[in-house]
Amino acid sequence: MRPSRLDPLFAPLTSLKGVGPKFEGLYARVLGTEGPPRVIDLLLHLPHTIIDRRARPTLAEAVPGAIVTVEVLIEKHRPSPPGKARTPYRVLASDETGDITLVWFNAHRGRIEQMCPLGETRVVSGRIELFDGMRQMVHPDRVLTAEQAASMPMMEPVYPLTEGLASGHVRRAAEAALDRLPALAEWLDARLKDRHSWPAFAAALRTVHQPDRPEAFAPEGPAWTRLAYDELLANQLALGLVRANLKRPAGNRNVGDGSIRARVQAALPFALTGSQQRAIGEIASDMAAPTRMLRLLQGDVGSGKTVVALMAMAAAAEAGRQSALMAPTELLARQHARTLTPLAEAAGLKVAILTGREKGREREAVLAGLADGSIPIVVGTHALFQDGVAFKALGLAVIDEQHRFGVQQRLALAAKGDAVDLLVMTATPIPRTLVLTYFGDMESSQLTEKPAGRKPVDTRVIGMEKLGDVVEGIGRALSAGRQVYWVCPLVAEAEEPTEDTPDLASAEERFEMLRQRFGATVDLVHGQMKGADKDAAMARFQAGETRCLVATTVIEVGVDVPKASIMVIDHAEHFGLAQLHQLRGRIGRGSDASTCILLYRGPLGETAGRRLEIMRETEDGFRIAEEDLKLRGEGDLLGTKQSGMPGFRIARLEHHAPLLETARNDARMIVETDPHLAGPRGEALRDLLYLFGRNEAIRLVEAG
Repeated sequence: MRPSRLDPLFAPLTSLKGVGPKFEGLYARVLGTEGPPRVIDLLLHLPHTIIDRRARPTLAEAVPGAIVTVEVLIEKHRPSPPGKARTPYRVLASDETGDITLVWFNAHRGRIEQMCPLGETRVVSGRIELFDGMRQMVHPDRVLTAEQAASMPMMEPVYPLTEGLASGHVRRAAEAALDRLPALAEWLDARLKDRHSWPAFAAALRTVHQPDRPEAFAPEGPAWTRLAYDELLANQLALGLVRANLKRPAGNRNVGDGSIRARVQAALPFALTGSQQRAIGEIASDMAAPTRMLRLLQGDVGSGKTVVALMAMAAAAEAGRQSALMAPTELLARQHARTLTPLAEAAGLKVAILTGREKGREREAVLAGLADGSIPIVVGTHALFQDGVAFKALGLAVIDEQHRFGVQQRLALAAKGDAVDLLVMTATPIPRTLVLTYFGDMESSQLTEKPAGRKPVDTRVIGMEKLGDVVEGIGRALSAGRQVYWVCPLVAEAEEPTEDTPDLASAEERFEMLRQRFGATVDLVHGQMKGADKDAAMARFQAGETRCLVATTVIEVGVDVPKASIMVIDHAEHFGLAQLHQLRGRIGRGSDASTCILLYRGPLGETAGRRLEIMRETEDGFRIAEEDLKLRGEGDLLGTKQSGMPGFRIARLEHHAPLLETARNDARMIVETDPHLAGPRGEALRDLLYLFGRNEAIRLVEAG
């Protein structure tokens, strides 16, 4: 139960004065909430900049380009002439040192006459510019009487907005939200707080929303940094509590005599790399320990994570336990099943698949096999979580592409068995900072080598003006029997190009173009197709019946066609680095030399140009991940959409990353000394977990 002291912060945002029901949807959009927004959601929505209105020069002293607040006499109105609505409305004004023109476009005459009465003085605030040598202010931010100006904030916060929501409305709502802040007990360690001179939580929020000087607002300043640490600590504490509460009872070992693993290894058509052997050993050691395994397996594209996972499943089978491998998409789940089945069957292990598509008798047979233990390995999607799925003895859960699954899903799958070991795989190599952020509850293994025989990919960056030459080259490759991916950013052409989709190539458009040129050898696959149609298109390509596959990023992860040796990425400047790296990893899997062509439309921006340059320089996914982090700054390496450090609203990587280690150590100490959050600081920390939406961890504490 959430403490009643927090109720004012969890009240609906519409309970604030001035935030009526008609604004609820707009606030939900800008605050990124799934349900109706609450007061706390607005309080944690910090301004992205501030306007400093403290400069009060005379007109003669005002610097062009600066935001100034000036007191002027209204001298003359020059309305737009009749029938010339595009001509601006001008108001001439002056002080004792000079004059200025106030300019409005599409103005309402009555409103401006009321705002700027002739012969009266007004305080005007906005950006001053020179036009034809004359001072002007276009659309002043404020036109106030002296009495009104006395209460105007000199430091004005500017919030991220959405269409239909004005900055002033959000600012007034935030002021009302600040009045709801209750007195809360301090949850920070007193020595840490004093060492950094951090204010209390409520004081920090007030400072950032209502700064009295620019330094008070700075992300590296004490107020913002304190809030960022609160957010990092809430995250690390939630991860630490998950880890502490998912311990396995002593004596429940998930590893056997090695006989099945030996048969799997004998069936492999290649030798294991050194890092694969090391990871297999680390996993077996975890599975043999009396506590539950929580391990992250990071491997670059094509580094052989699936084989490592199969060895872990074989170890579980030796101990009479079942394994489940969960993938984020049906396409990837079926790909894993195709890869695993021949190797597992060579060792005498049956592999089943369970997605939303299995129906009727087929589904019933799989469910019965899981319940009676005759199916030792199942591969599937979220369907594995559902209530109707029961295992006889689930011992190992393998989750692929972890960043698409949250902590709650980890718990749901783990709840399907008694003390289930958890292995998380990701093909996005993750910098250490983000490993701590997302996987602070896990040990980590890295696969740093590619399996023997994998050849480097020749990456070329080519301008769109040479599209004809690229198509000619593709024709020669197809004639030589090679297979080609052609990846596009869109499924269908946008009805009208927007700023985000300026004349981008669509998969359907490219498919038609290439089909006319090369005939039935060209096929199409994208995410809006029915599952069976997608699978059929992929099967035709894998069998070599088609040799050029036009696709969207639906093929980004897990698709394995060893004969495909050419990858064309259309409008590559619109893809992120991690995505480009994932796509390139679809080729270079066979014996042919492989080529990746990054087609771009110039002129390239600095960041897009650097991304393509890095792709040309290296195939090392760990280096690419670090570079991606540098380039994105506040962007989002693991695919969530919020700004700030990935998955966070307040913490900023470039300012607050060093605090992660402190937060992790602090959280570990809390979990060791007060695992049920029962002491005075523990009670306060429960408030922290609720405030930052990490309350799934509190349910664990109470269940424990």
